Amino acid sequence: MVLPRDAFQSQIQSNVLESWRQLLCSMKEAVDSLEKGIAEASEMREVCTDEWCVATEHVIDELSNALFSISEPRWANDEDSRRLKELKWKMHELYARYKSVTRH
Repeated sequence: MVLPRDAFQSQIQSNVLESWRQLLCSMKEAVDSLEKGIAEASEMREVCTDEWCVATEHVIDELSNALFSISEPRWANDEDSRRLKELKWKMHELYARYKSVTRH
């Protein structure tokens, strides 16, 4: 027999996990968009104005803060954990790429 508390907890866990996965998808889209912008800037040096640099660094900071403050639900699976780790690694890589673009 399923207790009401168990059914309620299961529903909450399912909702939280679904929302958490949607957040990861949205963060991935944002990181991909940032990656595209940095790649375009590296090809067109005239895009690399001080204004662009300040705006891009602000976006990098905001995305990094959001990504690194995400905690994994304890019922997240290995694939979920891997996706979050990959996004965090990608942010490190993007920051390094951004810095190489701004140095030239």
